[in-house]
Amino acid sequence: MSGIDDPLYSSAALPANTLLDSNLRFFGGVWFALGIVMYWIIPKIEQQTSLFRALWGMIFAGGIGRIVSILMLGLPPVPFVGFAWLEILGAPLMILWQGRVAKYQHSSDREQQRGAGRP
Repeated sequence: MSGIDDPLYSSAALPANTLLDSNLRFFGGVWFALGIVMYWIIPKIEQQTSLFRALWGMIFAGGIGRIVSILMLGLPPVPFVGFAWLEILGAPLMILWQGRVAKYQHSSDREQQRGAGRP
């Protein structure tokens, strides 16, 4: 939430701009909150499929925005190209991984129920 003063933007030598600084701080807060929610769902990740997919869907949508920017304006600094790759490729992979975790947990729960004499 450092705004224009964030080290990621220092190489761009951006001039003071209240609109840009405000938006950067807003998105910094959004990313921070998203991280907290991701951390919060870890203990029960196999039960949080809808929330997990929604969060990664938002990250994927942000990656689409980065790709549109690249197509319209050109390549940003290298770290942001990496972020785009992570958002576009990482989001679907994370969703697939969580689905496997949830499926494994569900089948494990059924096995335990059968072993305890419950159908």
